[in-house]
Amino acid sequence: MSLLELKNVNKSYENEGFSVPVLFDIDLEVEEGEYLVIMGPSGSGKSTLMNIIGCLDVPSSGEYYLDGEDVSGKNENQLADLRNRTIGFVFQTFHLLPKETAQANVALPLLYAGVPKEERMERAKEALEKMGMGDRLDFYPNQLSGGQKQRVATARAMVNHPKILLADEPTGALDTTSGFQIMELFTELNNEGITIIMITHEPEIAEFGKRKILIRDGRITEGATEETISEHRRLR
Repeated sequence: MSLLELKNVNKSYENEGFSVPVLFDIDLEVEEGEYLVIMGPSGSGKSTLMNIIGCLDVPSSGEYYLDGEDVSGKNENQLADLRNRTIGFVFQTFHLLPKETAQANVALPLLYAGVPKEERMERAKEALEKMGMGDRLDFYPNQLSGGQKQRVATARAMVNHPKILLADEPTGALDTTSGFQIMELFTELNNEGITIIMITHEPEIAEFGKRKILIRDGRITEGATEETISEHRRLR
């Protein structure tokens, strides 16, 4: 069984009485342990697709199964619970709380999950140590470099031991060296069995993935080739 499967998924938004279609007939399967990269020009629908995969939005029609569960019939609380159990998120702009330490930021998902304080702080420490940030537990975000902030964000994403790491432009705010270091970290996580789904505009970063798809005008092209990646580079 696939870890996630989208069947004939469509998504439209209502705008001043008009229906604006964004995704068309999306069929996508992701197996456990995959490293999938989603590429596409601005306005292609890739962010909408990512939001649906991450249970931050729901399809207008079609079916979505995540870890064997039918997502389409779930309410907001059920979606939040499924997200917290199954998916870790990493964003371009980190989304760290500025007045909390690295350790407290990483522990936050465990607070929502009802984990006792002593246990969540210990697990946050272990997650940061795994990311090479064990000497920065008490540092605040403004005391960290961009690459260090993304390591903290990745530790936060992984602290609940999710099956999927969902990364939206994770290197977009980083310099080249820091970006490649984060990609090496993602490769290590994938080698440990974590399923990674990543959006990127950067063909060089996309090369870290094991499978690539291109989305354009709300439709998926499976198996992006060097030719389609080169064209994406021209369009971005």
